[in-house]
Amino acid sequence: MLYGLSMRLVGRVVLNTFLRDHPERANAKVSLETWHRVVKAARWQTPADVKSTYRHASVLKGGRVVFNIAGNSYRMVAMIDYQRGIVRVRWFGTHTEYNKNKAEAV
Repeated sequence: MLYGLSMRLVGRVVLNTFLRDHPERANAKVSLETWHRVVKAARWQTPADVKSTYRHASVLKGGRVVFNIAGNSYRMVAMIDYQRGIVRVRWFGTHTEYNKNKAEAV
């Protein structure tokens, strides 16, 4: 990745679909909007850069990162291509739903 370029977010449809299909979970919207702004402004080049921004994020194999959203009520699995500066949202759901899935499989 070239220094100075912001991250590009791919997969907003996952987030928008979740919010559309679960209006009772609107409390996630503000946190997601904040997360989106932070990601768009970030210049992450390593997992350590992500951890310096989101210290509670879990860095997994294969470029996957699990973010805690809205006070850990929700979890988001994203794949980060540090070289290209791309954050791809793969999955979003409640903490309980996350515990039923394997983040490595998303």
